[in-house]
This record gives sequence, C-alpha cells and structure tokens, in this order.
Amino acid sequence: MRVISGELKGRKLAAVPGTSTRPTTDKVKESMFNIIGPYFDSGTVLDLFSGTGGLGIEALSRGMSKGVFVDKDFKALQVVKKNIETCRLQARTEVYRNDARKAIIQLSERGETFDLVFLDPPYHLNLIPALLTELEQHGLLTESARVVAEHGSETELPEAVSRLTRWKLSAYGDTSVSFYWKGTLK
Repeated sequence: MRVISGELKGRKLAAVPGTSTRPTTDKVKESMFNIIGPYFDSGTVLDLFSGTGGLGIEALSRGMSKGVFVDKDFKALQVVKKNIETCRLQARTEVYRNDARKAIIQLSERGETFDLVFLDPPYHLNLIPALLTELEQHGLLTESARVVAEHGSETELPEAVSRLTRWKLSAYGDTSVSFYWKGTLK
C-alpha cells in the first residue's frame, strides 16, 4: 500500500497484521479519488473505521487540511499512528480509539464538521445506512459534504438517506463504493 498522489505521493503505508482489517486496494483508492477529487483545496476529512488510515492520509496528501481517524481496533490504530508519523502528518491529524457511533456523538459535542467522510465498516454488519443518518442527524456534515461508503457488492444501499443522495455507485469485484453528496452537485 502506498500514497498514490499529491504531496506524499509514493510513501509506503504499513498494513495491519492479521486479518482483522480489509485495506482498500490501491486500485480502488485511486478510482475513488478520481471520482471525488482528485484534489482538494482544504477541508476536513473523517476516516471512520480507518484501518490503516490510507484513505484519510490520501485525502490529506491531495489537499485536505485536517484529518480525524477513528477505529476501535487497537492494532489498527497503532498502524494509523505509524503511517501518520511516516507521512509527517501529526500536526494535521487526530486519532481516536472508539466505536463509530460513540465517535459520531463525541465529535458532534465538540462541534466538528466534515467536508469528506470515508465509511468502511465490516461488510457483514450492514452499518452504512444507520451511520449516514447519524452523521446527518448529529450535524457532522458540511453543506456540500461528500461521503464515500465502501461495502460488499451484494449489499444494496439506499439512493438517499436524510439529505444525502447517492450520485454514483462503482463496483470493483466483490467491493462496491457508494458516493453520497449532501447539497447540490457542483
């Protein structure tokens, strides 16, 4: 795994040992960013279920100004911290060990908002529709926020959740990515 583009292009990222996480492949990551970006002019990214932190780090490399990384797995968070250090992003990041739903509440209580959110929960839990609702209900999304949700290809996600509209669905073998937008597409 590596950073594909931007100021950190080519930096190698560590993987979480074992099988507790399923890192997004470089091919899927590159396709995602070609769809949502590919580059940003500041903004804040939330990498929920961050695993290695690869998606949030890629967003920072491509111009996001701040990243928040959340995962409840201790080994995953150690790797996220290592990858952030390798990329020298400590001053632009926050890392939390927490359950996704609790993290949403706590980030809301702190008044945080996000321009870009990555959701990559374990596929079998089917958490994405509820998480989309909670992100919106707790006011974590800016008026033109984008949410990128990675899920199993057999999972059918709704076209719209609250004020979020799915504007694209891409399939990559057994992985699919649903792209949601809040507000008007530009």
